[in-house]
Amino acid sequence: MDKKSLTRRLGRPVLGTVAALAMTAGMLGTGPAKAAESFKIGVVTFLSGGAAESFGVPAWNGGKLLIEALNRGGEVPAPYDKKGFGGMTIEYVLVDEAGGATKQVQEFRNLVQREKVDAVLGYVSSGDCLAVPPVADELKAFLILYDCGTPRVFEEASYTYVFRTAAHAAMDNISLARYMKSKGIEAKYFAGINQDYAWGQDSWADFVASMSVIQPGAKVKTALFPKIFAGQYGTEISALMREKPDLVHSSLWGGDLQAFVLQAGARGLFKRAQVAFSAGDHVIPQLGNKMPDGIILGARGVNGLAAKARPNALTTWFWDAYTKEYKVFPVQAPFRMVQGLLGLKTAVEKAMVANGGKKPNAEELAAAMKGLEWDAPSGRIQMTLGGGHQAIQPNAIGRTKWDTAKGEMTLIDVEYYAAECVNPPDGTKAVDWIKAGFPGAKCK
Repeated sequence: MDKKSLTRRLGRPVLGTVAALAMTAGMLGTGPAKAAESFKIGVVTFLSGGAAESFGVPAWNGGKLLIEALNRGGEVPAPYDKKGFGGMTIEYVLVDEAGGATKQVQEFRNLVQREKVDAVLGYVSSGDCLAVPPVADELKAFLILYDCGTPRVFEEASYTYVFRTAAHAAMDNISLARYMKSKGIEAKYFAGINQDYAWGQDSWADFVASMSVIQPGAKVKTALFPKIFAGQYGTEISALMREKPDLVHSSLWGGDLQAFVLQAGARGLFKRAQVAFSAGDHVIPQLGNKMPDGIILGARGVNGLAAKARPNALTTWFWDAYTKEYKVFPVQAPFRMVQGLLGLKTAVEKAMVANGGKKPNAEELAAAMKGLEWDAPSGRIQMTLGGGHQAIQPNAIGRTKWDTAKGEMTLIDVEYYAAECVNPPDGTKAVDWIKAGFPGAKCK
């Protein structure tokens, strides 16, 4: 397969597995035919490598489904029933995120300077989310980060043209600590296994800080940081078995998380310790009943099974459309790409009201996006942090439970957290807010 061709324009459906995606290499087409006026977006997500099967490809499946529905018009519940973006047909250029930050910086330049996109929506890896934004501001190009978790993006820098339409990872780890407290789960000793880069390091730091406030008697037993996409965790599992913590925290994701679950399950780790995955829902479709019962996990928002248990009109439409199209339920990745696209649609149409109905430029889009609020399948999204450039949203945590009669995984004992309960106020770094005892948190 010509990998370069894979990272260019794709018009046919992206299938639900990396292997199936590779089979389409000889059938590449273009995005929707260009109308009299169209809005062209670059979409960047993992289409190959360890993050593709459980995250990048499902994310694009959700994004493509929504783009096609919006282009037909009248299918998505109000206020998104108007065709396209303000009547403009949505075109897309799809780019594979695999390859590292240096490659992604060049791909971003290509999207802006060669493809002449009107906006870019992308990035799962926190490393990419730290590398690309400075280039977006340099080029004065409008960029939405639809995922990635590190709080550093807007806590350590500010941008004019860059926005993240999903909450950062502090929410995931604060929610985990609150959940264990509310369920009476006490951990005298706890340990962590997190990938050795911004996402894993920040997730662990936020969880340790949260535990120090919510369960001040709990002590860290060990902290393990394997390389991202390591795939083999025998040494780390042996260390966790030897240390015998009451609780194991992990923000592993994608193929790494799948591998860890299978390897740790075979070694009996889940029977010896309570395990909590801050963002673990996205591997449920691949693992099925190989995901042990009783795992505490989040979905980086009210996404996946947690959203199905407490739906709104958008959740119901999206859940039904996605499961019909792909024969599997949507997890966090497609939820987060969809909320980014709906935020972009809202900003485009707000800007068009202000400019008399013309296609907005990057400056007009940035003005419209700053401080924006909109509804998504996961609930209300509010751009309140980072001076109006970083979203907060509600969150949910639950426990896994295999339903033998239905032959499917369920989420039980779900707790829902208001956005203002588990996200810091604007102008305060997440870890500082946590260490201070969550001042001003609004929890029901």
